[in-house]
Amino acid sequence: MSTKILSKAFHLKAILSLGLPIVGSFLAQNLLHVTDTVMMGWYGVPELAAVVLGSSTFFILFIFGSGFGQAVMPMVATAVGQNDETQVRRDTRMGLWLSILFGVLCYPVFWYSGPILRALGQAEDVSCFAQIYLRIAGLGILPALLVMVLKSYLGGLGQVKAALWITIVAVFLNVLLNYMLVFGNWGAPELGVAGAATASVAVQLFSIIALALYAALHPDYRRFFLFQRFWRPDWQAFARVFRLGWPIGAAGLAEGGMFQAAALMMGWIGTVQLAAHGIALEAASLSFMVHLGLSNAATIRVGRMFGEKDARGLRDGAWMALLLSAFFAGVVIWIFLLWPEQILNLFLDRSDPQTAEIVRFGVGLLAVAAVFQFVDAMQVMAMGLLRGLQDTKVPMIIAVFSYWLIGIPLSYLLAFKANMGGVGLWLGLGCGLCAAAVMLTGRFWRRAPQLFP
Repeated sequence: MSTKILSKAFHLKAILSLGLPIVGSFLAQNLLHVTDTVMMGWYGVPELAAVVLGSSTFFILFIFGSGFGQAVMPMVATAVGQNDETQVRRDTRMGLWLSILFGVLCYPVFWYSGPILRALGQAEDVSCFAQIYLRIAGLGILPALLVMVLKSYLGGLGQVKAALWITIVAVFLNVLLNYMLVFGNWGAPELGVAGAATASVAVQLFSIIALALYAALHPDYRRFFLFQRFWRPDWQAFARVFRLGWPIGAAGLAEGGMFQAAALMMGWIGTVQLAAHGIALEAASLSFMVHLGLSNAATIRVGRMFGEKDARGLRDGAWMALLLSAFFAGVVIWIFLLWPEQILNLFLDRSDPQTAEIVRFGVGLLAVAAVFQFVDAMQVMAMGLLRGLQDTKVPMIIAVFSYWLIGIPLSYLLAFKANMGGVGLWLGLGCGLCAAAVMLTGRFWRRAPQLFP
């Protein structure tokens, strides 16, 4: 067997060993939101629509702030490739600082979310429930952002299993707390949307405490002294993390904002349609988590090869990551097209008279999601590969252009001017993803050969 084949096999194994635990962690993390959606679907349609709207609002701010945490991963991976342990500590600490600052500054948006959502055209009852949810759930954004930083820190060091197990425990905790607080079981008060929000905050607090203890006390990582003299600023590292992180957050905001805008536009169509949109988006998000996990593994591998100046390893690792993501996209297409009703019914109470209408509408949305699986996989993989090269500003511009100058206008035109409704809205989103996939992938393969002359 040739050296080249062995090299590619090695990269395939490396990406799988990193990627599968990250995928599991992201899937488990996403299940936190899925369980909220499922249980609120059992509780009531207005409450479900409110949690869909509220959680997407939370996510849009979280994804922007998480750019600082995500920046830590390629920076730590590159520092490890250069054998610079001091830089690992400096970059991670300042990622934590920036995340704390962002979490404090954004909470007023959650507190005043009701008037904001009403001004954006949402129904009075849905906006009221969403505000109740966000005033409580918004308290969890600070621990959630810190969890992202520590996951990135450990991922950059090649340790990805701890986050997986902590997140799995968090999912079970969320189910138990939702069952108790949403429906008023085991002697607890019936809190509805407030119960779902309270459970989410409790789970985020558990996750950050567990992850911080692991990062601080594990024998393999004590040498980094991550929390020692944590209050001391390191303005050079602060600036580096900020410069790399804000474009990552802005790119995520552009993509997440596109889906938030879609949720708002779907709310203009109707509450049933918004509920179907939320369920279909949860299903699509589960598949996206696999691509996102593989993308994170690609970021780590490319960042390590970038630090070691290994051009061939960088290219081979990129190819293996792309092939794995494409394979999984094919599997998801098959599932979405064969069993859409079964997927949708998992989230709904079949005795509810609106369930049949939600399922009919949601089947069309899942069909559109299947059509765009490959381009969705390609764009998130390309973004991860570019982050491994610490290239974030141009990808951010590409994301903003693709999602807001192509995706959103097309969604509006197809949904309301071409009278295609929700299916047209999702087709527009898919076109935005397609544009991003082509441009981001092209940028990576143009840049990669130029790195090491």
